[in-house]
Amino acid sequence: MELQAGPLLSTIKFPADLKKVNKEDLLQVCTELRQFIIDSVSVNGGHFGASLGVVELTVALHYVFDTPYDALVWDVGHQAYGHKILTGRREQFHTNRKYNGLSGFPKMSESEYDAFGVGHSSTSISAALGMAIASSLKGEKNRHHVAIIGDGAMTAGLPFEALQHVGSSGADILIILNDNNMSIDPNVGSLKEYLTDITTSKTYNKVRNDVWKILGKLPGGTFNQQVASKVEAGIKGVVSKTSNLFEALGLRYFGHVDGHNILKLVETLKDLKQIKGPKILHINTIKGKGYDLAEKDQTLWHAPGVFDKITGKINKIVYDAPQPPKYQDVFGKTIIELAKLNDKVMGVTPAMPSGCSLKYMMAEMPQRAFDVGICEQHAVTLSAGLATQGMKVFCNIYSSFMQRAYDQVIHDVAIQKLPVIFCLDRAGLVGDDGPTHHGVYDIAYMRCIPNMIIAAPINEVELRNMMFTAQSESNKLPYVIRYPRGEGVMSDWIKPFETIETGKGELIKEGRDIAILSIGHPGNFVIEACQVLAAKGIHPAHYNMRFVKPIDEQILHEVGQHYSHVITIEDGTIVGGFGSACLEFFAAHNYKPSVVMLGIPDRLVEHGKPAELHRECHYDTQAVIETVEKIYAVVAEGTGSQRAPSNVA
Repeated sequence: MELQAGPLLSTIKFPADLKKVNKEDLLQVCTELRQFIIDSVSVNGGHFGASLGVVELTVALHYVFDTPYDALVWDVGHQAYGHKILTGRREQFHTNRKYNGLSGFPKMSESEYDAFGVGHSSTSISAALGMAIASSLKGEKNRHHVAIIGDGAMTAGLPFEALQHVGSSGADILIILNDNNMSIDPNVGSLKEYLTDITTSKTYNKVRNDVWKILGKLPGGTFNQQVASKVEAGIKGVVSKTSNLFEALGLRYFGHVDGHNILKLVETLKDLKQIKGPKILHINTIKGKGYDLAEKDQTLWHAPGVFDKITGKINKIVYDAPQPPKYQDVFGKTIIELAKLNDKVMGVTPAMPSGCSLKYMMAEMPQRAFDVGICEQHAVTLSAGLATQGMKVFCNIYSSFMQRAYDQVIHDVAIQKLPVIFCLDRAGLVGDDGPTHHGVYDIAYMRCIPNMIIAAPINEVELRNMMFTAQSESNKLPYVIRYPRGEGVMSDWIKPFETIETGKGELIKEGRDIAILSIGHPGNFVIEACQVLAAKGIHPAHYNMRFVKPIDEQILHEVGQHYSHVITIEDGTIVGGFGSACLEFFAAHNYKPSVVMLGIPDRLVEHGKPAELHRECHYDTQAVIETVEKIYAVVAEGTGSQRAPSNVA
């Protein structure tokens, strides 16, 4: 359903239309834009608080700069809803994050106004610097490049690598530090305290900017400003208790500025357009600004889903019977149980304590669970360091975010055979966030590393037991446990712990003619499919393999010897994944079954509801049924019988 925009916003389709608005009316534009976002997200769901917090900044940027010629690079993209609405996508915004609709993040192929595709954090400064250097080489005059990065994203290593280059490059780039003391959960670490200090040093900021402006207006202004830069060091030492990190790296620092004062932002950005070279503007905003409940509980309202915009009641389905828990909550509850049994158990996550449910342990055992901020590399090597001292560390990182710490997994964990337990949350197709967040590569990129154990539970009980097994003294190797976003399949899942023998799968259903080998949650699709097929007199065998590495060779020998047709199913890429591992084994042992691999195809999968994407990628319950029936039909046709002959010896 297309939403109605306010009277001013309805006249603005592109930034060129925004520039026609009187500066005094920009406050009304902001009000209408904020209301449009509230109206849209309340009905359609999506990220909420971040976009509300940068409404004024978004309007000011498009009002002052000549987009798309001037490039805006949004970090992460959670805050880019207002940007999309002002850049020709307002009428389509009701399709945001829906199947075949607008992406929830800036996307270069979607709009020329999206200068760079983003999803993971902390990339904006590097990307904008690359654009600025290229523009200079191409001789493009007066083209501006703006990176908008949050204080949460700034905690990662990549922005500091970029800042060192920015300062020495002399590139004409503006970095806007959107400081709201939040990422998804509250920010942590010393950078948070540092930003607070320079933000509250009002005397220093006022004096230094006044000196700069006055000397810049005098004859020989450039020379005077060079002198002023030296004077600033003296001012800084008198009125601020810390030096300015950004200026030490070679950037001109401006701030702090109220990020919700649209007229001040416009004035400031116009001034900064005239200053060449690398510079940073520090603004303060409130995540969820303009919606009271979102301001008060910023984590809950980061992406609340559908809600009543009047009452603030978040829509939740009410069930008559107990429902299966989310895999994330199974992890969160189980690690506390294990920590009570084993005082060596610890938890680490990079800025996702709510998303991965480590928040429960952080609340109950704060000395044994850590949120390290958006620092995946640090999370892995910290875990490795803890493991050297005998700690049993559960390092919980989203599958797609683990890609950012791949070198640390190899160098600091696998080579040293440290038994860090990697819980890869959000494995498989995650849904509305799309290709930047799908966790489809971890089987392939972990499987090629020596000394790794790779497991995937079919249900909640297996997840618990894999966690129990991984933290036992008998496990001496890195142990990967991957599981999807969302609900499992068991409402009664809290069972006594049992050890799962490493590298051993199980036969779930005996059968004939076809063997189906599943890994992880898609095994449930096979169970459902087999029930439908049984009613049709078709009985494939089903093996829950549990482990990709080491893979159960006993089962594969059995399958290779007795079945001429094999189906593998996984919620990861079929290139180098679980199916590939099975094919490698069959080839190495001269087995020649006909193998059909179901899983993620060798292409980028866009966003949509998980069920929609499972259907598109052809590995849902119906896909299993269709694949089995197709094989049976071909075999039956070849033998001239009504049913394919049994291959079981």
